[in-house]
Amino acid sequence: MNIHHLQVLATIAQQGSFSGAALTLEISQAAVSRAIATLEDELGIPLFKRGRFGAKLTPVGERVLHHSQGILELREHIDYEVNLEKGLYGGRLRIASFRSAATHLLPAAIACFRQRFPKVTVTLAELEPLGVEQALQTGQVDVGLVPLPRSEGFKTWEIARDEYVVLLSTAVEPLPEELTWAQLSRHAFVLYNYADCTSAVREHWQQWGQSLQVAYAIKEDSTIVSMVAQGLGAAILPRLAALPIPVNVQVRSLPVTLERIIGAATLAQSPLSPAVQEFLTVLQSQPWARKSDRMF
Repeated sequence: MNIHHLQVLATIAQQGSFSGAALTLEISQAAVSRAIATLEDELGIPLFKRGRFGAKLTPVGERVLHHSQGILELREHIDYEVNLEKGLYGGRLRIASFRSAATHLLPAAIACFRQRFPKVTVTLAELEPLGVEQALQTGQVDVGLVPLPRSEGFKTWEIARDEYVVLLSTAVEPLPEELTWAQLSRHAFVLYNYADCTSAVREHWQQWGQSLQVAYAIKEDSTIVSMVAQGLGAAILPRLAALPIPVNVQVRSLPVTLERIIGAATLAQSPLSPAVQEFLTVLQSQPWARKSDRMF
């Protein structure tokens, strides 16, 4: 018997069905069924009557629920005392991130953190990578998501990797599944006009002895994707920055893989608050997170 099984039991009783409990707990209906099956096997009794009407507690199931609610209340008191000691009641967490990570990575992580620590006030600022660094240095934010590596003044943790991809309009020519440098050399490219991504692409081309033709230098990734869709050039973007990708844009990998490393950063000399420590744990538990403890 574990706390999760008792939470599932209480939620089914409250919602009146396994499907309703699954929606409330944000897990699959199969996971709900497995939890109750495990609990019933362990206790050796049926806890629910199942039918078209939904799920109704058996008489002994009602008595088990009564006792389990006491256990769950005690668990809440324990969590409260622990989080109070950690400073996770009434605290704050200030996050800054560059746009594509803020759009595609952070919302799920923040939602998970808020579910676990609803008393912590969370704010998010969307800035360019250098702006994230400046916000950390001036104490305006507690943790930032930035492309790695960064300067020595920061402590950073690798969170995810984002592949650079080639984008080309379907109206130009069909692309083979695997591109060669010779095929890429026939195209002029629309690139970012700021340092991080453009420098990475130029250095990658140079490393492999290739010449890069640049037609436009643009600030906004959405503008770059729109220009590609209109046949104004090819583009090389991190995949997250390219999303959402229009149906008339082809996406391919580079002949040699290039990735940007996305990391969480804090000031090297500042101790991590309990909220930041817990948020880093949440970040590293996300489905897209790198499963490593690598620190830069």
